[in-house]
Amino acid sequence: MLSKLLPKIQKQYDVVFSYVDKVLVNVLVTPQAKTISLEALLDGFELETNLRFTLINGRYIAITVFIDQIQELDEIYLTEYIASGISTNRTGQITVKPKNFGILPGVTEPDVLLTIQALPGISSINETVSNINIRGGTNDQNILLWDDIKMYQSGHFFGLISAFNPYFLNKVTVTKNGTSAKFGDGVSGMIQMQLDEHPNDTLIAGAGLNLIHADGFAKIQLNKKMEVQVSARRSITDLVETPTYAIYFDRIFQDTDITNNNQDTNNTTTTNRDFYFYDMSTKFIYDISKTDNLQFSFLNIYNDLSYTEEATLNNQRQAVNSGITQRNLAAGLTYNREWTPSFSTQVQLYASTYNLEATNFNITDNQRLFQENDLADSSIKLHTKYRINENFTIQNGYQFAEIGITNIQDVSNPQFRSDRKDVMRNHAVYSELNFVSDSYRTLVNIGFRANQYGKIDQFRFEPRLNFRQQFSNHFSVLVLGEYKSQSISQVIDLQNDFLGIEKRRWTLANGTSVPLIESKQASIGVQYTKNNLLISAEAYIKKVDGITTRSQGFQNQFQFVNAVGSYTAQGIDVLFNKKWHDFNTWMSYSFSKNDYDFMSLNNGESFPNNLDITHNLTLGGTYTWKAYEFSLGTYYRTGRPTTTIGQPQIVNGDINYNAPNAENLSDYFRTDFSATYRLMLSKKIKSKIGISVWNVFDQKNILNEYYNLDNTVISEIQNQSLGITPNLSFRVDF
Repeated sequence: MLSKLLPKIQKQYDVVFSYVDKVLVNVLVTPQAKTISLEALLDGFELETNLRFTLINGRYIAITVFIDQIQELDEIYLTEYIASGISTNRTGQITVKPKNFGILPGVTEPDVLLTIQALPGISSINETVSNINIRGGTNDQNILLWDDIKMYQSGHFFGLISAFNPYFLNKVTVTKNGTSAKFGDGVSGMIQMQLDEHPNDTLIAGAGLNLIHADGFAKIQLNKKMEVQVSARRSITDLVETPTYAIYFDRIFQDTDITNNNQDTNNTTTTNRDFYFYDMSTKFIYDISKTDNLQFSFLNIYNDLSYTEEATLNNQRQAVNSGITQRNLAAGLTYNREWTPSFSTQVQLYASTYNLEATNFNITDNQRLFQENDLADSSIKLHTKYRINENFTIQNGYQFAEIGITNIQDVSNPQFRSDRKDVMRNHAVYSELNFVSDSYRTLVNIGFRANQYGKIDQFRFEPRLNFRQQFSNHFSVLVLGEYKSQSISQVIDLQNDFLGIEKRRWTLANGTSVPLIESKQASIGVQYTKNNLLISAEAYIKKVDGITTRSQGFQNQFQFVNAVGSYTAQGIDVLFNKKWHDFNTWMSYSFSKNDYDFMSLNNGESFPNNLDITHNLTLGGTYTWKAYEFSLGTYYRTGRPTTTIGQPQIVNGDINYNAPNAENLSDYFRTDFSATYRLMLSKKIKSKIGISVWNVFDQKNILNEYYNLDNTVISEIQNQSLGITPNLSFRVDF
């Protein structure tokens, strides 16, 4: 009984609860470990009950009943997934709350894009956070929103680390299907990173350090209505070369111009490697009145690598500088107005820019190659929400977006310059009806989104469905469906573009060689929860039309072919999660079949997708003992498809490839470990020390394999995964 636990909680955390006695009548909760934080404890109670726990200041907590459950329906979580801070709600979405994040194998800090890879149906074919594959889709088929602003860069260290400071975020929501009509783009999935919407009651701050970077953040209340939030994170890699940095560097820059130059016949060497990254963000929140709210957000993400190449030419030692930079700037302004208790509006304006530049000097050929991919996205969105009655709510809106993309290529010898800019203006209207039964056992969200793509003059009508029926206190069924489209994608022209490091460049649909990408998806799932046991399974089928070979990253006989086709992915995602008092175990499994269909390739016959991973299995567990927390996990998946070469190996001066993607690389296997120790420095200051080891057994995994032809010599290239990678972290929170 909650009423019997409250006196113990008040004594342990030095807090005081305020409530009406009848509110706690017959309210049952699950006892939690004594080492759990107060915030996590209260959030856990909210998950299990119909109560809200409001921290009035640092010590007094008000317990009230949720007054408006229909308005807050998407915030009602059913159960925690896998680890503390990861939950699922009634619409099938997965939510991660970084402030409540516990621990996962190989991770002591809540790296957002790494954490969600523990969920079934979500993985990364090359171990990076910038290449999230949701149900067999490429990374550019995901829409990534930071405070409802669309982002075009997701990683630091060119993909190994999430570019978003997790401690600055309020929560992260992942949607694989049944997306709200409010959102467009992202034919494979949506990742929303949401910040605070209202001022906090007290100062919240923290700082941390690991073997890659240092960070700090603060949420400072100016008065009861206004708050300023700031965060900054910077790599320490240009100041000190830690073992973790050395391993990361070798992993991300293998088979790029940085490492390949060392094999040059002119004794070319790479020296003075200087790499660093940072991100800075800020948010201003102003509760103008009880019904008016204003928010301003800003984010700057930056990666920079420079190095010197030296070579001996004509008995003289020469040196040149090359490098690559990557940046995403974003700013947004949001105004919320509650006109009546039943009707509210939101107006949002945002701008998001992305820039990728690379300068590559070739000493031997006395050539300089400059490449740039520039993107500017601006948007305005009008959103209304009207509560018709206790059961029905309707949401409507309009969105206008303008996207401009510039691609520049400048060669010095022979002199050549290409400068192309494309602009597209898109209009969208949407409407969605939300229904919840009196018993809260039936939930239906049905809507549509109508998109008009200006430059290519195409109209898309996209229905959306999200239906949930709870048949008992423990068993429910979820039916999801959606049509989606997107006019922007990433393509690879040449594998050595941008120094071979960040090969992908953003491009707009033109209606011919780069068509509009369209998808349709349906899924049905079941979920059973009882006595801290969760079993869920979801079967799905998804078809995506309008993909190009350039967007799929082929490195076989289709590498220089520009063809348009589709892929069909179907499979099942399963999760088993059982919790005891101090011990938590889970099994995540995905089975899928993912095939391409290109009418002009492979004699018109389908063949396996580059991202076709048939089996993907994760086994993990966490154990809490006093102030310690331990986590161990094993990851297994079948090897990705690969194309082998036949006999003879060369025909008519080209590599003689066998059937595309007819073979598979060796299976992928990895075991990770992590541990943390929590220490209370005072009543208001707490710290955490963490250690993690990625790939404990130093398993040699091949992530990719392809062939190069140099005159008459064929070389086999294999990209290796991260080997054993340790990391240490220390954090202090106020």
